[in-house]
Amino acid sequence: MTESGHTGSPLADPREALKVLMEGNQRWVRGELEHPHQSVERRLEVAGHQDPFAVVFSCIDSRVPPEIVFDRGIGDLFVNRTGAQALDELVVLGSIEFGPNGYESARLIFVLGHEGCGAITAAIAAIESGIPAPGHIQAVVDALKPAYEAAVEMPGPDLVEKMVRAQVRLTVDRLKADPLIAELIKDHGLLVVGGRYGLETGVVEIIAG
Repeated sequence: MTESGHTGSPLADPREALKVLMEGNQRWVRGELEHPHQSVERRLEVAGHQDPFAVVFSCIDSRVPPEIVFDRGIGDLFVNRTGAQALDELVVLGSIEFGPNGYESARLIFVLGHEGCGAITAAIAAIESGIPAPGHIQAVVDALKPAYEAAVEMPGPDLVEKMVRAQVRLTVDRLKADPLIAELIKDHGLLVVGGRYGLETGVVEIIAG
């Protein structure tokens, strides 16, 4: 296993990549960060070529930066971020497809939702009030409606938390159903999983995959 988080073989092991992410998260939780691949030498090493070992699709929330949450560095991750992992059929999905389609090192897609998501809270308010969100923010609300509909059918009083989890699971399912990603799963060993991040604990919990 190399420090970059994969075996160095043309086809990386997604389970090993997932293990590297989760070990990094455990270091973050304990406050024992190693800050791998955050040196001048690493910057020069990857200036002409990159081999990221995972794609992370996460929320734009300033409290959940994937490279810190997973204790990784430059050249390790393709990172896509939208409000509450809102997924469209063009730019966002194409950006997620780009990593595993173009780089055999990237055999893992990790969808990362988080506790207390502001985008989800705002979407709930817009949906339940019937008052559209301002500007293009309404497009985010529209993208989150399926998660809202799933969440209101789930047991328990915390609608935000239920919707966070529903959104992660629905996003994982949508990615798996995407024709290009489905082909990469079937023929090229791609793994798609989802997790939920705790703002206070720092813990990433796997909830879909």
